[in-house]
Amino acid sequence: MPTAEKYLRPEVIQTVARLDLRARFIVEGFLSGLHASPFHGFSVEFSEHRRYTQGDDLKDLDWGVYARTDRYYIRKYQAETNITGFLLMDLSESMAYTYRQELTKFEYSICLAAALSYLMIHQQDPVGLITFGEKIQHSIPAHSRRTQLSSILATLASVRPAGPTEVALNLRRVAAMVRHRSLLMLFSDLLTDPDEVIQSLHLLRHAGHDVILFHVLDEAEVSFPFEGMVDLEDPETGESMLLDARGMRSDYQEAVAELREKYRKECQAAQVDYVPLDTSMPFDRALLEYLAQRKARF
Repeated sequence: MPTAEKYLRPEVIQTVARLDLRARFIVEGFLSGLHASPFHGFSVEFSEHRRYTQGDDLKDLDWGVYARTDRYYIRKYQAETNITGFLLMDLSESMAYTYRQELTKFEYSICLAAALSYLMIHQQDPVGLITFGEKIQHSIPAHSRRTQLSSILATLASVRPAGPTEVALNLRRVAAMVRHRSLLMLFSDLLTDPDEVIQSLHLLRHAGHDVILFHVLDEAEVSFPFEGMVDLEDPETGESMLLDARGMRSDYQEAVAELREKYRKECQAAQVDYVPLDTSMPFDRALLEYLAQRKARF
């Protein structure tokens, strides 16, 4: 029985925590798109304004900002500056797969989720958890208290990926569940119809949420290191296929690359962050490369 602590990898936490969390991690990195100032260079206004939307109280309009920018902004108060995050974890049976790596896709995802939860709670941003297979299985409300990380990891350590999944359908359910603008961090191998998933990602964005899609594949699902005749079985449907690995490798790798590129382009169009990962990538590299990617965009 794995313990929750095993997923809170010290090397990940130490590497990322060495950053100045407020100055580097938020402003330049992972959360910069949410906290960033609408006035480039006006760091004093970093977390004090947001764009006016219909229904906002007009008494909170900042006319000084309007005079400088010709745009309407609402004064933000301290309570509004916190980001609420939700970890969305795919519990499909395929997430339990590993070929030759230490961790399954699910365990790898838990380690990433642990690091991100730690960082959000450390900076007093509430974070919650939603797990799903064919339906929503667990829902932990977002909190920023120190015990929240233990609650999240204990839940993830107690479940086993099993059965099929409905990624797109459950993303639509999440859209109905999470009413306030939040940061939604999805961990999945996305072994399902990409068009339906992409439609649901657009729905989440339309609802005002910020979305990060961590596309987690096993190292063997990317490199296809098999030799000879191999019998590949779909863990969720039980269907199997006997094929010549050497003859299939090039076509298979091309198909995976095309799938990732499809997600990359569609997510870019939807303003969703797409992070392709495989289980051979060290955690610090996986997170810090993503931080650098966010920094380059803002």
